[in-house]
Amino acid sequence: MRERVLITGASGFVGYHLVEEALKNNLEVYAAVRKSSKTDHLKKLNIKLTYPDFKNVASLKKDFEANQYHYVIHAAGVTRAKNQQAYNAVNVDYTVNLAKAAAASPHFKKFVFISSLAALGPLHTLTGIINDNSIPHPVTSYGKSKMIAEQAIKTIPGLNCTILRPTGVYGPRDKDIYIALKQFSKSFEAYIGHAPQKLSFIYVKDLAAASVKALYSGKNKAYNLSDGNFYDRYELADITKDILRVKTYKFHLPVNFVKIIASMAEIIGSLRGRTPVLNREKLHELMAANWYCSIEEARHDMGFYPQYDLKAGLTETLNWYKANKWL
Repeated sequence: MRERVLITGASGFVGYHLVEEALKNNLEVYAAVRKSSKTDHLKKLNIKLTYPDFKNVASLKKDFEANQYHYVIHAAGVTRAKNQQAYNAVNVDYTVNLAKAAAASPHFKKFVFISSLAALGPLHTLTGIINDNSIPHPVTSYGKSKMIAEQAIKTIPGLNCTILRPTGVYGPRDKDIYIALKQFSKSFEAYIGHAPQKLSFIYVKDLAAASVKALYSGKNKAYNLSDGNFYDRYELADITKDILRVKTYKFHLPVNFVKIIASMAEIIGSLRGRTPVLNREKLHELMAANWYCSIEEARHDMGFYPQYDLKAGLTETLNWYKANKWL
């Protein structure tokens, strides 16, 4: 009998690639989705859909007992919410409930939690590198919720858990970094201010491979994940332009002007009951000086060796966007 893995957030961007990687590794996949989720893109895959109630530990325990999961890759969460409480309700409470249910299951072997480098936060100078054991100082409510979740599950008795902190994830089906790539394709290249930056990225297939590796390796600790490189603030656009063979009009928006735009977006969003992609808090991440992180411990403990640098990953990504009429 194949070993079973429960993958949460399976209908999302990262979740889809986690499912594909798990299937490649001969795991029986149970894909946790919301009943309201769009799952058409999952229908061709040999998986079983499941609809856990993350608010109820007792219900989750029954689910573990019925399906006898050996592993969990927990990727579900919210990246935009109206306040810290709303972030915590999903990113912390749901994670803790699922982890408690997993720890109570006699068949269970490993819990892999997809956190974020945002849980540690960036460095404020170009010098230095973010290590796995850096002191956390998240600059957004999202990052704080991931940090709180990390700390909470570490205290659950009997839980064998590895935490992964990917930096900026991109790839086919992504809709966040895609916003910038689409603008580059239309010859617009906008930046906030003029301050230099060190940025880091990870291709979604490398994240998926690391997540499955973590089921069988890694310690009860957190690992930062990137492609192992850092990039200046212009390289994402430069590589994209080279691949698409386009030229852009590059301009730098004044920081104060962008803050006004973000404030207006928040006001409009609150009236519509939505959290905008660009808000004042998000600017702390977008304008941070240094997101360069070490992956040495992931290499040593898990054998994580990224297969894609930014150029290789963007080439596949942009080809997918073009093939699927996103660009």
